[in-house]
Amino acid sequence: MKIVTAAQMRLLEQAAVDAGATWLSLMEQAGWGVAQVATQILGIAKGRAVVVLVGPGNNGGDGLVVARHLHDAGARVTLYLWRRANVATDRNWQLCRERDIVEFEAESAHDERELQTLLGSADMVIDALLGMGVNRPVTDELATILAVIEAMQQRATDQEDKQLPLVLSIDVPTGIDSDNGVVLGCAIHADATAATGLVKRGLLQHPARDYAGALHVVDIGLASAQLEGVMSETISVERARKLLPARPDDSHKGTFGKAMIVAGSVLYPGAASLATAGAARVGAGLVTLAAGRSVLGGPGRLPEMTWRPLPEAGGGVLMAESASELFKHLEDYQALLVGPGIGQEEETEKFLSRLLGIETPRQRGQIGFRIATEAESTEAKQMELPPTVLDADALNVLSKLEGWSERLPRGRCILTPHPGEMKRLLGVEALGSDTVQVAEDAAKRWGQIVVLKGATTVVAEPEGQTMVNGEGNAALATAGTGDVLAGVIVGLLAQGVKLFDAAVLGVYLHSAAGQLVREEMGSAGAIASDLLPRLPLAIKSLRGRKK
Repeated sequence: MKIVTAAQMRLLEQAAVDAGATWLSLMEQAGWGVAQVATQILGIAKGRAVVVLVGPGNNGGDGLVVARHLHDAGARVTLYLWRRANVATDRNWQLCRERDIVEFEAESAHDERELQTLLGSADMVIDALLGMGVNRPVTDELATILAVIEAMQQRATDQEDKQLPLVLSIDVPTGIDSDNGVVLGCAIHADATAATGLVKRGLLQHPARDYAGALHVVDIGLASAQLEGVMSETISVERARKLLPARPDDSHKGTFGKAMIVAGSVLYPGAASLATAGAARVGAGLVTLAAGRSVLGGPGRLPEMTWRPLPEAGGGVLMAESASELFKHLEDYQALLVGPGIGQEEETEKFLSRLLGIETPRQRGQIGFRIATEAESTEAKQMELPPTVLDADALNVLSKLEGWSERLPRGRCILTPHPGEMKRLLGVEALGSDTVQVAEDAAKRWGQIVVLKGATTVVAEPEGQTMVNGEGNAALATAGTGDVLAGVIVGLLAQGVKLFDAAVLGVYLHSAAGQLVREEMGSAGAIASDLLPRLPLAIKSLRGRKK
């Protein structure tokens, strides 16, 4: 499912008009499609009472088309018009009047009782007030209308014996910013939203996701060629299934690659267990934990995991020499994860700087006050790492290194920040409300794959393609789930999945496992390790699903 900003949608509509469509024909297709969604939700249109809230713009025009088609299908339709003017030039309004569809005008009401009465007898309320592209707070008469609707919904919820009218929004619930999902003062809580043409990306972000209800997409006749430039999509089942690495029966552990994971410390031993188990549970052939000697024997380690002891500065703190030791063993590994639970000590900063090859450049081959030896110069030249995931403490340490993004090899890494880590990496006090744009901009700026985690998770690559997972799940809102995700991604990289694809598939599988946890255990009390046995089940389900 492709997703767009309001500006992108307008360009697509203009392209369709330039190719021979008309604005009236686009509106007709949109209204017809929304009417079909309304009928599907109602079950049958004949005899059902429908109130259409009609605003002044194109969204209101769509609503008039919906009203006409539902009237023709036998519904008892009433128009509630807000700032709709000049019927003489409004063909869709004229067609409604030809059918004697009942009208009320918001401006003529002395109080809210008229609207309350209409809503009280309705089976469905169709929101065609504003639509996409609105970025100013809802005020005055419109705020009053929305308050009446909210009060109606609250009363119906409080009175269990009263039927709650269904609310269907056209394109975007009124009061929601279609680009970033922000509530503009107040907004309609819809049971469903019928997105015309393409889904507006704000609907996949919070808090809008809680206002939009079930999402339906209405075809308005956009040509495939017109959609080729749209580079943002949701992560669909079909897309995820295509990315799954093959599992031939004549394979062996070497077939599925080796993942090296640098994780854990005395303070955060569980991070290593969760990350390594995540990599193993998605099918990596061999998983190795590299850590300081004092933390390798921590709790919860998989017996199938191998160990690579690294020099430490005490308490499991890694240091520059740890990187030198790690380089000796990376050649046979297809993927590397660095960061979960490694801490942020000064020595750890030296470790990460050397590992990533972003140490402060030294002049004339010198190390300190002495000339670099031939062995040390050779090591510096051999710093090319396998595809690498940087997570958690690695990101926090990275944010302290001046100019890190210019010195990090481009196109070799996946960065997996949560919002707090993203703020530190960007050096800002607050992120923009449009998380898709934040991730897109960061990926382009840094030249790396970015996985911006959250209730809506965004995967972005430097060329502008983004994939969005809007399936927020409270069962994942607990410590350690990010470590599992990082492990899942590196486990897929080890199996030969490309960087962007591994990030996309990893986010999907992590979310799918979270859904299984919620279905079985509920959203409260689940812990990160509950995801681990459900990852293979998520893969099994994905291979077998047809949709």
